[in-house]
Amino acid sequence: MTPIKKNLLVFFFCCLIACNKSNSNNFGGIFTPPPATPSNFAKGADVSWLTQMESSGRTFLNSSGTVQDFFQILKNLGMNSIRLRVWVDPAGGWNNTADVLAKALRAKALGLRMMIDFHYSDSWADPGQQNKPAAWAAQDFATLQTSVYNHTFNVLTTLKTNGIIPEWVQVGNETNDGMLWPTGKASLNMSNFAILINKGYDAVKAVDNTIKVIVYISNGYDNSLFRRIFDGLKNNGGKWDVIGMSLYPTATNWATLNTQCPTNMNDMVARYDKPVMICEVGMSWDLAATCNSFLTDLITKVRSIAGSKGLGVFYWEPQACNNWLGYTLGAFDNSGKPTLALNAFN
Repeated sequence: MTPIKKNLLVFFFCCLIACNKSNSNNFGGIFTPPPATPSNFAKGADVSWLTQMESSGRTFLNSSGTVQDFFQILKNLGMNSIRLRVWVDPAGGWNNTADVLAKALRAKALGLRMMIDFHYSDSWADPGQQNKPAAWAAQDFATLQTSVYNHTFNVLTTLKTNGIIPEWVQVGNETNDGMLWPTGKASLNMSNFAILINKGYDAVKAVDNTIKVIVYISNGYDNSLFRRIFDGLKNNGGKWDVIGMSLYPTATNWATLNTQCPTNMNDMVARYDKPVMICEVGMSWDLAATCNSFLTDLITKVRSIAGSKGLGVFYWEPQACNNWLGYTLGAFDNSGKPTLALNAFN
């Protein structure tokens, strides 16, 4: 064999190996996210209500008015990422491990990136309530730490066993004053809050060290809140990879908040040297044109955060149409068709 032919043969086999590796993500192997680059901006939605809505008979229409799988509708609208919440032992089973897996498998099948949002509760965890799961309520602090670790590890291991490694994991949801009250209430004991955050962080990294851990609080325009929480975590040894925030403006104040929020994001990047992400946004479904303007402006500004450290924007439950459970900040109309608002993601 001549040297030229030998070199061509080596080149051919190298190309074949590379091709096989790139295809393994989509054909039964572990789904791994694409590398983070400025062009790889996350445009997504939290769709945790989806299976519950579908079980009640809800269907969804694409922009042409044809019934279609909801994940495919979002992908066609330009979204590339999905966010799913996890509850510990919820009534009815919605958002438990099995329900999360069912939705995650559908997202994986379409190559969508994924964020998992641990509430560490049996129901909603938010700035006004951070209730311990019933099974954890009487635990001492050492046992509570173990429960946080094991729950996080077990859910993510279930996903990994089924070929899914999320790109991001939230450790706690809207932890404006900590989580797992009263034990981890930040205003009472910032040290305990940091320890609990670290237990979740360590469990995530034990499953896969490439997953980025988010600490997420609401009101992304409130710089003093963010400094108080993240200074407190930093001073108590807290660990995180990404700072998450939310923004729910009105038709009259969105422009102001879209100035304050990026200012806060740039401060977070400069102060803690960590990237930032908008984990939740929303506006009334019947203000579609205004919401489109809000989202278009916000996405542009998050993309321009210093050092390309603005990672993405997620709409919260856009499919919540026709007054689903009293929630009216979705982005589908009452027929189940996406509104103009979501064109901002395309």
